[in-house]
Amino acid sequence: MPTARYAVNLSILFTELPLLDRPAAAAEAGFGGVEFWWPFATAVPGDRDVDAFVRAVEDAGVSLVGLNFFAGDMPAGDRGLVSWPARSAEFVDNVDVTVGIGERLGCRAFNALYGNRVDDATPDEQDTLAVENLARAGQAAARIGGTVLVESVSGAPRYPLLTAQDSIDVIDRVARETDVTDLGFLCDLYHLAVNGDDLDQVIDIYGPRVAHVQIADHPGRHEPGTGALDLDHYLGKLTAAGYDGWIALEYKPRGASADSFDWLPRERRRPAA
Repeated sequence: MPTARYAVNLSILFTELPLLDRPAAAAEAGFGGVEFWWPFATAVPGDRDVDAFVRAVEDAGVSLVGLNFFAGDMPAGDRGLVSWPARSAEFVDNVDVTVGIGERLGCRAFNALYGNRVDDATPDEQDTLAVENLARAGQAAARIGGTVLVESVSGAPRYPLLTAQDSIDVIDRVARETDVTDLGFLCDLYHLAVNGDDLDQVIDIYGPRVAHVQIADHPGRHEPGTGALDLDHYLGKLTAAGYDGWIALEYKPRGASADSFDWLPRERRRPAA
């Protein structure tokens, strides 16, 4: 793998441990950066729960480099509230909580999953709502120098953002209609590959617009080296395109999480001070 800053997604790795034990486990494995999907069951958790989460990250001595906004019940198939009229208020209530956690922990990247198509609203209605909510989130993130990420996702039949172009179109529409430009493209190489995007072409066209990167091999969504993606090549191209941010490991380990990092020498897991 090219020289990079690697972070562990602790909502998909180390799930054999209680959530608050995972930052320490990532540090023990040699990593200095972590990210999470929304780590609570509700959009607005209690202060005690938020404080415990913040303390777990701080005590582990790792940096929180990415955090999702509340996305609903992910195991049940929900993929975000941004464009979901019936639950938009939950997203709005969640924005300041998410950005507030980011402010406390130095996190400046916030992933806003777009949401599935629903039966009780038209696509146009959902897309208009998404523009409003993404602009609102972008304005909140901008107050702390943050960026709201827009991601294309695989494996969710009613999720409308499948290709890089789909996500870029949303980002551009928000900028055009609201003048909010604090949105960036989350380039998840696994999801894009599953959905049939040409990754070389994606990086050639949109490399300079990538604000965050996540990886897993394909097929299987396991650790690098278990599938057919030439991740060395794609990460090298992203670096050449100017990306110097974190590379988040968002894969399902084939065995114990701590045993799934052999592909990355320990001396390369924590960035130099």
